[in-house]
Amino acid sequence: MPELPEVETVVRGLRPRLEGREIVDVLQRRDSLRFPLPPDFARQLTKRRVSRISRRAKYILVHLVGNTSLICHLGMSGRMTVMPPARPMPPLEKHDHIVFTTDEAWQIRFNDARRFGVMDLIETDRLEQHRLLEGLGPEPLGNAFNGPSLAASLKGKRTPIKAALLDQKVVAGLGNIYVCEALYFAGLSPRRLAASVQGQRAERLAQAVRDVLQRAIAAGGSSLRDYVQADGELGYFQHDWAVYGREGELCPHCSSQGFDVKVKRLVQSGRSTFFCPRHQR
Repeated sequence: MPELPEVETVVRGLRPRLEGREIVDVLQRRDSLRFPLPPDFARQLTKRRVSRISRRAKYILVHLVGNTSLICHLGMSGRMTVMPPARPMPPLEKHDHIVFTTDEAWQIRFNDARRFGVMDLIETDRLEQHRLLEGLGPEPLGNAFNGPSLAASLKGKRTPIKAALLDQKVVAGLGNIYVCEALYFAGLSPRRLAASVQGQRAERLAQAVRDVLQRAIAAGGSSLRDYVQADGELGYFQHDWAVYGREGELCPHCSSQGFDVKVKRLVQSGRSTFFCPRHQR
């Protein structure tokens, strides 16, 4: 599933072609994705101008002039692809379910083979009350997320720190890949009790979360299965993963100190966790 860096990469790819532009046509090829699309979905978006595009957690928010916002979630394999004007335009793929055309004749195609994606409309001034957004924790790259705020959110939690970080009420937008990486760089075991991450441990973890996400965004996100950036370019951050997907390989930190310690994998809540048993305590 695309995680926060992948979604942020898509947002940045969409902005040059959508912000300030009018959506002159919406082709809707299905009545539903994961959930039914709003009634008159295409009509409500046609002839509307985009004021700005933002992100909340793993959601793409397309804000329209006139107090309406489009909420998009890529689901498991959804992708947004930007198509430049052409005559004729390349044929639609089987799973291109929604196609937006701008007043400059650019197309934005939403492709979702598994149909786990989401699109919904809501008044912009009620965004935080939407069932998908209400109750979300702080943005990990925002000013409200830091060591003390993370420690406060984890206080009293009797779950492993890995599970706590995946709780969207603790911090918004984190997924399995970047939680594994952040815990590694913070030197914290994924099995550690969440409540024990206080003080300097919380400071290290909050900073590691920020650093991992910022590097991933700068690198263009992670290319996992069907994920592509808005311009069709695959991301490449996976080449920089320290532990994720590297079971049996040497821990970079330990090997730099002359220790022959290999990355291990365990399953937590049905998800693979990759970690170094020596470096992470």
